[in-house]
Amino acid sequence: MVMKSFRGKTPQLGDRVWVDDNAVIIGDVTIGEDSSVWPLVAIRGDMHRIRIGARTSIQDNSCLHITHASTYKPEGHPLDIGDDVTVGHMAMLHGCTIGNRVLVGMGTTILDGAVIEDEVIIGAGSLVPPGKRLETGFMYMGSPVKQIRPLNAKEIEYFQYAGLNYVKLKDEYLAEAKAESEISR
Repeated sequence: MVMKSFRGKTPQLGDRVWVDDNAVIIGDVTIGEDSSVWPLVAIRGDMHRIRIGARTSIQDNSCLHITHASTYKPEGHPLDIGDDVTVGHMAMLHGCTIGNRVLVGMGTTILDGAVIEDEVIIGAGSLVPPGKRLETGFMYMGSPVKQIRPLNAKEIEYFQYAGLNYVKLKDEYLAEAKAESEISR
């Protein structure tokens, strides 16, 4: 993995976090315990902060960035991601807020100032426009996203399964990395 300090801020990783060797994390980034960052992910907290909660999985080729402060948007937009979130492959998250127990489908783009409340599913390939708010307990799809329907009990249960499944997988990666390290000594 590549971890770089920028403007005096160094990425901070919680306990038992897995970051793939081919991921890049820069600047003011904090990642909560038991989370995972998979191959070719870029997390760039260079001009604002990025906070990622516990048991959150950021999957392959995703790009996480912020909106810097400017005359257009004086306070900018940080990127905040809650606990038990699964971010699918090739997602683009830019200066938005994502609550807890959210599934962001593969190839989804979420733009500046968007707010995703808790327990939301966003279908693959969706576009969440700037400033859009997605309400708790619904599935959204499309470009731009539209509310499709309420989540059912099985989908709500899936949030916990998905989070724990990625915790288990990253634990396997951590164990193998530790074993390889001990062998090379």
